[in-house]
Amino acid sequence: MQYLPIFTKLDNKPVLIVGGGDVALRKASAVLKARAKLTLVAPSFCEQLQTLQQQGAVTLVEAPFSDNHVEGFMLVIAATDNDEVNAQVHQAAEQRNIFVNVVDDQPKCSFIFPSIVDRNPVTIAISSAGTAPVLARRLREKLETLIPHHIGPLADLVGRFRSQVKSRFAHFADRRQFWERVFDSNVVSEVQKGNEDEAYQQLQQMLTDTPAPQGEVYVVGAGPGDPELLTLKALQLMQQADVVVYDYLVSNEIMELVRRDADLICVGKRAGDHSVAQERTNEILVELAQQGKKVCRIKGGDPFIYGRGGEEVQVLAEHGVRYQIVPGITAAAGCSAYAGIPLTHRDHAQSIQFVTGHCKKDGQELDWQSLAKPNQTLAIYMGVVKSPDIKAQLIKHGRATSTPVAIIENGTRKEQRVFTGTLQHLDELIHQHKVQSPALLIVGEVASLHQQLAWFSTQHQVSSFAQPITDVA
Repeated sequence: MQYLPIFTKLDNKPVLIVGGGDVALRKASAVLKARAKLTLVAPSFCEQLQTLQQQGAVTLVEAPFSDNHVEGFMLVIAATDNDEVNAQVHQAAEQRNIFVNVVDDQPKCSFIFPSIVDRNPVTIAISSAGTAPVLARRLREKLETLIPHHIGPLADLVGRFRSQVKSRFAHFADRRQFWERVFDSNVVSEVQKGNEDEAYQQLQQMLTDTPAPQGEVYVVGAGPGDPELLTLKALQLMQQADVVVYDYLVSNEIMELVRRDADLICVGKRAGDHSVAQERTNEILVELAQQGKKVCRIKGGDPFIYGRGGEEVQVLAEHGVRYQIVPGITAAAGCSAYAGIPLTHRDHAQSIQFVTGHCKKDGQELDWQSLAKPNQTLAIYMGVVKSPDIKAQLIKHGRATSTPVAIIENGTRKEQRVFTGTLQHLDELIHQHKVQSPALLIVGEVASLHQQLAWFSTQHQVSSFAQPITDVA
């Protein structure tokens, strides 16, 4: 982050603009909207700026710029067409630790003007750190079409209730949950229709009738890693949660999307390292919900496909805890698609089986006879460590040693790597390329299509292709 995004209250605060032409006029218009006490310095001024002075909106100082002009100002803007003068303004402000902006000269800016979507009192600012102002403007144009104009009156309305809500609910989490209910209620539609008196009455009634908050758990599938694969519902619930309970498989990019003030609890598990036992995770979810908190239990992939989400929901149900289940794109679907490998194909695979390389202790042995059948795809989760056993069992039960395989490490993420070869060399491929979890193994004829269909890998350059090993000592 090159600039810290802050909103500055400029009511009657002294701001200086150096310049008297069209650029200075544009900056003056923006600053005056914030009700600043504005002064401009220049040898001459355009007609519009002179009119603003006649109206008492600005003070014009008709003189060449000198260093002492910046004294006493909170912000300084250099808006001349003279590079030497702009550099002088920058140096004078910097020496006095005054925030300065030199128009169209980003290296000389300690603050910058963003593109603004104005729904007063709601203001949305978009910045490219001065590197691509046209792009920032295009983003603003898109947001203008998405954000309704009644957002401003709605913000005014709820602002009138802040002190009442604070008195009604002692805890921040309870207040936030109340406002979530308000924004999901008919109060919004009444404001949209212009019925602000009716909206006021409804909001007042909600404040009077609102019961004590109830806890709830959202069991959310985060997908294999690419944040753009999140469902809309998953993103909404992640933003509403008071507490986020997450695994190591959830990517950093996705964790960046949770509420900034949410409490984070990691219950991650890695091969050979269960930092938090599953039973304790179940207890944590119940305890938090019973405290009245909204809990997002976020898992990589889909919570009901090798995510132990079913076990957690069982415990929640036993304790009478409310919950929602949000499916996610499972690793087999997401990783194979990004690697250009169709899980089924009319010419190569008429069925697919999802298998996990980790089984419950003392659990039933896998049906290797069924897994070794030809013309089907095996998508093997968590199979890196046990790849030698997987290879041996499949070959033992009839799968050809020449069967194509693919190993997808960090599938759908920027650091995705894909390696292809044959079943005979599955574990050697993993060892040779130091493959680490999370990784998905694909066994079947469809793996041979990777080189042909891997548009994501070739266009985005996030994969490293390996040639099949033909001679392993």
